[in-house]
Amino acid sequence: MTTPNSGTRLALLVALAAFIAPATATAGDPAAGKAQFDLYCFVCHGMTGKGDGPVAPTLNPPPRDFTVGEFVFDTDGDGKPGTDADLQNVITKGALAFGGSEMMAPWPVLTPEQVADLIAYVRSLKQ
Repeated sequence: MTTPNSGTRLALLVALAAFIAPATATAGDPAAGKAQFDLYCFVCHGMTGKGDGPVAPTLNPPPRDFTVGEFVFDTDGDGKPGTDADLQNVITKGALAFGGSEMMAPWPVLTPEQVADLIAYVRSLKQ
């Protein structure tokens, strides 16, 4: 019986880690995310993500300006606000679920892929 060499062992460990590691968000497609943004988000956040959508003047608090790139929610308690997981949670569950404004409604109709695309697009707006 032969034992695997170190290269083979490393490849096996990497494959095993990928199999048992918790699922993480995959990088989304910003172009596809823009389509979601234009459909669901622009009314509040504006066409360029500055928080200046058509209904923004009526909202208190005002919608977040994505061009600044600051996010305040740490929805998963990892000590890092604004991670992809945090944005995913706010998009799918709404900000109220995490102590934020009820004005940021949940969008549970979006698929995980659409949410990843939307996150990629929102991140692309930072100036």
